[in-house]
Amino acid sequence: MTKHRVYAMSFAGVYPHYIAKAEKKGRTKEQVDDIICWLTGYNKEELAAQLENRTDFETFFAEAPRLNPSRTLIKGVVCGVRVEEIQEPLMREIRYLDKLIDELAKGKAMEKILRS
Repeated sequence: MTKHRVYAMSFAGVYPHYIAKAEKKGRTKEQVDDIICWLTGYNKEELAAQLENRTDFETFFAEAPRLNPSRTLIKGVVCGVRVEEIQEPLMREIRYLDKLIDELAKGKAMEKILRS
């Protein structure tokens, strides 16, 4: 899949996969939402509106109220690529989110996931 197609994908289309991945490992939709809100600055109502509008990834991150400055502390590998080495800004934001969901699914404590 090309970068352009990833960016044009609906965030709402991928969101259920984040939930399923978390729930399969005994985590909750609320924890996924907490992670997304921490990363982007959306509150729960704003997140719900983005999902309802089927916003694409590019718009989802462009309209984020406040990308968390601590997101740069997110390190590691997603899909074989180190997130801290991704040069393209939007792809880096998407992979930050992927990494956080991976950490949740692996049972990491929320305080650590949210870099508290």
